[in-house]
Amino acid sequence: MNVARTLNNWRKYRQTVSELGRMSNRELHDLGIDRSDIHNVARAAAR
Repeated sequence: MNVARTLNNWRKYRQTVSELGRMSNRELHDLGIDRSDIHNVARAAAR
């Protein structure tokens, strides 16, 4: 994997974690995401 792609994936991961982290538990529940799953969801989104 090249450096640019790795950095882009890392940026997507951090952005997703940040956006989901700002949501309330209710909003996350509406999306079917538990707060403890945020990092797993972000990892999947960054692939």
